Amino acid sequence: MLQSIADRIWLADGPDVSFHGFPYPTRMVTVRLSGGGLWVWSPIDLNEELRAVLACLGPVQHIVSPNKLHHLFLSQWQECFPQAHLWGPASTIGKRPDLIFEPELTDEPPAAWSRDIDQAWFRGSPLLDEVAFFHRASGTAIFGDLVQAFDEDYLRMKWKPWQRYLARLLGITALSGARAPLDVRLSFLDRRSACKARDKVLNWRPEVGLIAHPQWQRHGGSTFLAQSLSWMG
Repeated sequence: MLQSIADRIWLADGPDVSFHGFPYPTRMVTVRLSGGGLWVWSPIDLNEELRAVLACLGPVQHIVSPNKLHHLFLSQWQECFPQAHLWGPASTIGKRPDLIFEPELTDEPPAAWSRDIDQAWFRGSPLLDEVAFFHRASGTAIFGDLVQAFDEDYLRMKWKPWQRYLARLLGITALSGARAPLDVRLSFLDRRSACKARDKVLNWRPEVGLIAHPQWQRHGGSTFLAQSLSWMG
């Protein structure tokens, strides 16, 4: 279930979920930190096979939500790994008052993973904020919903004709170039903070551009993300 991206970093694709009636794929990233514990980004549905594979890699220490939309399986994971720390930006924490979180994520990585992972907080929109991450050793930048690129095969298989038309209108198809949906882009009324985060991401010079939905880039991550985030100005 886990696909190796590079040394000590893996991804796993889970089942689709419904987002306002639109099928969306789910994707999780796992990093083994320098201390041996596992950092899990955007956890997917947890089954016995995935749990067994993770047990071979190390103890789950950190469970991370990058934004308030990636919250569906947090309670399942916190129940299964009660010793793990749960993290998210303030928007995720506010959406899930039923869960116990660590202090909210911002621009600076917590000491728990700062040696291995950097982060940048995209804010300035009342609709969506997101924390992007960078795995230093593999040169991998990780995005949730601020960069989306649906390929035509997935859309033909999973989305109805009118939904495919809307995907093109929103600009989230691979053919139109990976980016945030049009409504999210328009909601960034104050782009100064977002531009600052964008510049931080590009200064990472990532080789891999790993995104949740769904086509990611194994090479040329810097160019891919520069194009994807160019709408910020």
